[in-house]
Amino acid sequence: MTDLAVLYEHPAWFQPLFAALDRRGIGYLALHADGHAYDPADTAPPAPLVFNRIAMSSFLRQPEHPIFYTQALMAHWAGTGARVLNGAGTLAVDASKARQLSLIAKLGLAIPATRVVHRAADLPAAASDLRFPIVVKANIGGSGAGIIRYDDAASLAEAVAAGTVPESIDRVLLVQGYVPVRGGKITRIETLGGRFLYAIDVDGGGSFDLCPADVCLATPGKPAITLTEARPDAALIQAAEAIAQAAKLDIGGIEVMIDDRDGTPRFYDINALSNFVANPLDILGWDPHERLVDWLEAQLAKVRA
Repeated sequence: MTDLAVLYEHPAWFQPLFAALDRRGIGYLALHADGHAYDPADTAPPAPLVFNRIAMSSFLRQPEHPIFYTQALMAHWAGTGARVLNGAGTLAVDASKARQLSLIAKLGLAIPATRVVHRAADLPAAASDLRFPIVVKANIGGSGAGIIRYDDAASLAEAVAAGTVPESIDRVLLVQGYVPVRGGKITRIETLGGRFLYAIDVDGGGSFDLCPADVCLATPGKPAITLTEARPDAALIQAAEAIAQAAKLDIGGIEVMIDDRDGTPRFYDINALSNFVANPLDILGWDPHERLVDWLEAQLAKVRA
């Protein structure tokens, strides 16, 4: 039995990871979520170290997505003694923007003004004490899916009446004050093992789809986005590390935007699925997959000890 199993869903996102493992001669078992099944009575995990690579955006690619299945599976494998990276607890945070914002706020960090509901009919009342424009977000989203901006209360009410507001696969919605972002850029701070790895500024030209990976950028019809290396100050890095550690994030990105109205950094997203930036050698000058494999080797040494 190999010491490393990787559960994944996207057909192309993890080729760089697999290639990096191959270059190092590290054996692994690649498990595609489609067709996968498990026995709850089976006490043998597929490997001592399990790396969960299931994306929240998987529901966009197939209605029979593995998001909730993976939470149960990761909890099962952890219960059999496997060390699970980005396990069930982390997935529960990744799969809920509402939980993410609560976690961030409890750390004393600023977030966008937000109200959470479970019925579309409650959106207008929930938004009544927010400043317009607002956005309505699906609690489980991905690649900007399930986000619509409304410039006034009347347009929100009309959308609710017409049944055109976003939907979330868990039936939870967020209504959030729209934040004018300084310079039109958000910053994504990548972490590994709870520590800063690198950061990029992402300018989506007004789009909510800010996925920075190669496959995302090549998607037909996707608005052009600009990626540049970012150098956040120590306070932002410390905040991102605190979020990653509170979310038990083994690897993942923390997204923050600077509110142009008052300069406040507002953290708004925790993403446990890091594809890493496209063209890393051009943008960063190094390949983060090599650092990831370094870290995986260290985790493998621990489970073998």
